[in-house]
Amino acid sequence: QVQLVESGGGLVQPGGSLRLSCAASGSIRSFYVMGWYRQAPGKQRELVATITTDAIRNYVDSVKGRFTISRDNAKNTVYLQMNSLKFEDTAVYYCRADRVRDVYWGQGTQVTVSS
Repeated sequence: QVQLVESGGGLVQPGGSLRLSCAASGSIRSFYVMGWYRQAPGKQRELVATITTDAIRNYVDSVKGRFTISRDNAKNTVYLQMNSLKFEDTAVYYCRADRVRDVYWGQGTQVTVSS
């Protein structure tokens, strides 16, 4: 069973930065795509960013130019660098990993943007 463990969340002021990490218990090369999703209170979970094994990246429009997703296969870790954070980025951020027949989720990490 694959486990995904997120870390790096916290409280940050508007305009600040955070880097989230998602560490997998096994090789991330087996996942054809990995991504970050978020869920704000009272809202549906939404896709934030994804990255494929070929390092093709995709972002939701609201984070383009501010967030960067990356992966380190040697460390079995996917990152989300978040810059210029806004109040509306406040949410629980989840890591997701996809294989052909399976989807795995982490437990989530809270990001709060507040002054």
